[in-house]
Amino acid sequence: MLDPSSSEEESDEVLEEERRDVLVAAGGGSPRSLPPPPRDPRGREAGAARAASPSPSVLSEGREEQERLQREEREKRLRLQLYVFIARCIAHPFNAKQPTDMARRQQKLNKQQLQILKERFQAFLNGETQIVADEAFCNAVRSYYEVFLKSDRVARMVHSGGCSANDFRDVFKKNIEKRVRSLPEIDGLSKETVLSSWLAKYDAIYRGEEDFCKQPNRMALSAVSELILSKEQLYEMFQQILGIKKLEHQLIYNACQLDNGDEQAAQIRRELDGRLQLAEQMARERKFPKFVTREMENMYIEELRSSVNLLMANLESLPVSKGGPEFKLQKLKRSQNSAFLDIGDENEVQLSKSDVVLSFTLEIVIMEVQGLKSVAPNRIVYCTMEVEGGEKLQTDQAEASRPQWGTQGDFTTTHPRPVVKVKLFTESTGVLALEDKELGRVVLYPTSNSPKTPDLHKMIVPKNSQDSDLKIKLAVRMDKPPHMKHCGYLYALGQKVWKRWKKRYFVLVQVSQYTFAMCSYREKKSEPQELMQLEGYTVDYTAPHTGLQGGRMFFNAVKEGDTVIFASDDEQDRILWVQAMYRATGQSYKPIPASQAQKMNPKAGNVNTGISPLYTDRGQKHGMDEFISANPCKFDHASLFRLLQRQTLDHRLNDSYSCLGWFSPGQVFVLDEYCARYGVRGCHRHLCYLDELIEHSENGSVIDPTLLHYSFAFCASHVHGNRPDGIGTVSVEEKERFEEIKDRLSSLLENQISHFRYCFPFGRPEGALKATLSLLERVLMKDIATPIPAEEVKKVVRKCLEKAALINYTRLTEYAKIEETMNQATPARKLEEVLHLAELCIEVLQQNEEHHSEAFAWWPELLAEHAEKFLSLYSVDMDSALEAQPQDSWESFPLFQLLNNALRNDTFLCNGKFHKHLQEIFVPMVVRYIDLMESSIAQSIHRGLEQESWQPVNNGSATSEDLFWKLDALQMFVFDLHWPEPEFAHHLEQRLKLMATDMIEACVKRTRIAFELKLQKTNKSTDLRIPPSLCTMFNVLVDAKKQTAKLCILDGGQEFASQWQQYHSKIDDLIEETVKEIISLLVSKVVSVLEGVLSKLSRYDEGTFFSSLVSFTVKAAAKYVDVPKPGMDLADTYIMFVRQNQDILREKVNEEMYIEKLFDQWYSSSMKVICMWLADRLDLQLHIYQLKTLIKIVKKTYRDFRLQGVLEGTLNSKTYDTVHSRLTVEEATVSVTDAGGLQGITMKDSDEEEG
Repeated sequence: MLDPSSSEEESDEVLEEERRDVLVAAGGGSPRSLPPPPRDPRGREAGAARAASPSPSVLSEGREEQERLQREEREKRLRLQLYVFIARCIAHPFNAKQPTDMARRQQKLNKQQLQILKERFQAFLNGETQIVADEAFCNAVRSYYEVFLKSDRVARMVHSGGCSANDFRDVFKKNIEKRVRSLPEIDGLSKETVLSSWLAKYDAIYRGEEDFCKQPNRMALSAVSELILSKEQLYEMFQQILGIKKLEHQLIYNACQLDNGDEQAAQIRRELDGRLQLAEQMARERKFPKFVTREMENMYIEELRSSVNLLMANLESLPVSKGGPEFKLQKLKRSQNSAFLDIGDENEVQLSKSDVVLSFTLEIVIMEVQGLKSVAPNRIVYCTMEVEGGEKLQTDQAEASRPQWGTQGDFTTTHPRPVVKVKLFTESTGVLALEDKELGRVVLYPTSNSPKTPDLHKMIVPKNSQDSDLKIKLAVRMDKPPHMKHCGYLYALGQKVWKRWKKRYFVLVQVSQYTFAMCSYREKKSEPQELMQLEGYTVDYTAPHTGLQGGRMFFNAVKEGDTVIFASDDEQDRILWVQAMYRATGQSYKPIPASQAQKMNPKAGNVNTGISPLYTDRGQKHGMDEFISANPCKFDHASLFRLLQRQTLDHRLNDSYSCLGWFSPGQVFVLDEYCARYGVRGCHRHLCYLDELIEHSENGSVIDPTLLHYSFAFCASHVHGNRPDGIGTVSVEEKERFEEIKDRLSSLLENQISHFRYCFPFGRPEGALKATLSLLERVLMKDIATPIPAEEVKKVVRKCLEKAALINYTRLTEYAKIEETMNQATPARKLEEVLHLAELCIEVLQQNEEHHSEAFAWWPELLAEHAEKFLSLYSVDMDSALEAQPQDSWESFPLFQLLNNALRNDTFLCNGKFHKHLQEIFVPMVVRYIDLMESSIAQSIHRGLEQESWQPVNNGSATSEDLFWKLDALQMFVFDLHWPEPEFAHHLEQRLKLMATDMIEACVKRTRIAFELKLQKTNKSTDLRIPPSLCTMFNVLVDAKKQTAKLCILDGGQEFASQWQQYHSKIDDLIEETVKEIISLLVSKVVSVLEGVLSKLSRYDEGTFFSSLVSFTVKAAAKYVDVPKPGMDLADTYIMFVRQNQDILREKVNEEMYIEKLFDQWYSSSMKVICMWLADRLDLQLHIYQLKTLIKIVKKTYRDFRLQGVLEGTLNSKTYDTVHSRLTVEEATVSVTDAGGLQGITMKDSDEEEG
């Protein structure tokens, strides 16, 4: 071959420089425009003369427009070139596979969907849907709607594309889990069932009625497209990514022969060979990138070689043709380095003839026979078919009048040039005939290139046969095995093989991805007669050789020390052979027919055809040949990949999935294949990826920190020399870029932590904040092996959280618009705003605890410090509002209760800095409030008892009820404060208990005095009825006894136990003594009535003047008229007095125990008085009327008090026994002297006695 001329080198350099300018412009380097085309001097002068008239602004606009058009053209050309490389990666991948273990990404929500979702939940809350739900579920949905759906942070996350429907459902699920756990247990209904039911209702609300049927189809389609993509889908995706038109793709597809696996494998072999040559050239010229150490230069060359060797091994490991069932990859025993790096090594193992044995499938279809005359029409005929050396098959039988079959026979053979025999027979009718008669035969020699359509073949007939024009119509189809790349007849002449010029049948066989053989075969032979391994040869078109007879179109295969000349009978056959051998040799030079080269360059005398691919017929392929023929080894694939990755990431972030920066499996597959095939360094890839991810994150997109962590860890291990696969080369540029990205990433992470409520709202994306903190710790490490001290990480996080407190509070006040209100509002309005702001602050702290505390689990105290800082900012506004309140205003207590209830249950914030500050503010207010309330209650007792009417009110009087209510309300108020500081809380409790004790004591004493005064005003006759006011006073004491147990018992420690027990026992003793006293007073009063009755009976004592007069008068009158029973009215009146007062006490007094005590004392005192009265008359006989009255009074009193519940022991006391005995004796005496005098009144028990 001719050496390249100087003109070739110039043209090649110009084209290469032009390409590099385009790459620099796209790769983010210094902007360089394409050099302007040369212009004619005359045209330039004329243009200058014409340009004198327009204004400078017009010239500037025109120049900018021209530069813009040039820039767009460069970018378009660059995208087309990049798409060619990507299309080859998709068409024939041999390194990467589409990953199947990646997490499935959910469909993202957009702003319109969020608005629709809000409307659906609002419709549910308004009762406009058919979904049946209980109150608890409605409350959960309302909270979810108000807190989550309406949050501006959620709207911001949706706008950034980082939110999916799954995130919304998870937040709702966490919300209801807390609610359901707090519900009481219900028999037969588990909480898991409630959760499932609520989630089903949520899904129904979320979907809405119109989307109920559409959702499953859409989800199924999206799930499939997210997992594995076909080649057509990958082509379409990257057309969208790079802005390639369908027509451009089709032109590239056809011109690159992307559907031809052989062409793509040959392209890969040429690319890998070119990369090896570049590595060797770099090693010779010592032109290396700038590395951290000089020792890495030689290591870099080894890296290049080993990467190419790995690619070659990957290519070699591929099956020769996917789906080839009969051919398996041949494992050639040879050294990898020698085979890959030193093509044409004499020591390599040669192929044997058995390595290239082929297997063919033949289909023989016999259609019909024509021209059959020698056989009667009704005779039976049939055909047989065989491939020589194989089995024989027979068709069905047919009549000679219609010899038609359509029968197919399938054969398998290893002969590239088989012999097929088809014979026609008729059945013999002779009795002694052993074989059927052969009517004709045909012998065929098919090849893989033979026509596959049915054709008529003249049959050879026996001598003297009448069927001289016998023909058979049949088709022979011989397949082409996947590893047989081409076949046909050629003339050949070589130095080592085919040493005689003659026509032979050749087959180009692919043994493996890197091993091809040119084999010549004879008929009926499975092994080649001769073969030539094509490795190291270069094929090209040649001029005719005049000294050789046979063959018209020549080409040759040249190798150092060997040349083989081939010739075919026509030009098209030669082109097909050269193309097939060009793919097999893996040569970088592309052969061009002389006629085509002449068309491209008429002045071809000084131009080598080696550069012709760069300029081949651009018009014919719509300008695509420049990109198709471009040598990939001469491109800066690092810059190209950076552009590709940027465009792919932009496309990914704008698709319908919430990807968080993760590529789809198809995108990962193509990027992996591109990096491996074109030698893009892993560190460069991840540095570019980090750069793009950080930029998108800075612009508001939601990026998964785990993804950042993966790429950063890879780059860090590479730069610091701790790669798992060993130490690799590190360029100065990589190290500098890594340090720059490390600083940017550190700033980004610190900013995200400072804005954690807004970057990770409601803990979404799940686990992102925790991963961000983990990544920050990794970024802060000085190198990959030395862990950073925990205190340094803690210091950085503490600083971020301090900023976060200010950011959160500032945004909260902006949301509440507190600044505008605090400046001009009234004190009441200020307090209202501060109370509302406190609710918001508590909500923020609760959300931080609920959604972010797990992420800060390593440093819980830092989150507590953040909360303290946040609350300290709130305390400024709180103090300002409280200072504006008027003196002795108690409207601010709800603010303390709200804040204290939130803080006292927090382990870290309880009695913290803000909590103590809150207590310091409210301690004087609480003390002042209690002082004023004590004074007010004391005054109300004094005034109330002075004006008390003692009308019954609930359990006592109006004054007592008011007293007990105020004491209880005051104690409940202080209890509801839940004062966090134990000593002051105990002091408040003790003071209130003492106050209650003093107030109740005063009330009891005043009631005792009022009772005695009221009782003195009542009369002593049997007309006495106990007034309701006395019962009310009694009830006041009873209620005081009950209230003492609640209002005066102190739950103090042991140091107060004995002292307080003594103090508390005093009030109890006081109430008990007072109750005893008023019972005694009341019993004395009612007993005095009995004494009055007995004094009336004393007038009938024996021996008195009145007794004698009454007896005489009665006896005299009894002779003439019925005299009424004297003394019965008195007894009946007294009995009625007892019964009615018993009923009054039973009805009006609230305490059963005190009623029983009262009745016990009443009964005992009554019996005692009667006993003493009888004892005074021990020597006297009772008057008949005294006896009857006493018997009735005693019997009725006994029975009435027994009915009221007086115990038997009290009823049958010694006093009663004495009275009973005396009256029984008296009754017996009277019955002896005057039997009818008692008129049926007796001490004996009888149910017939009148009541």
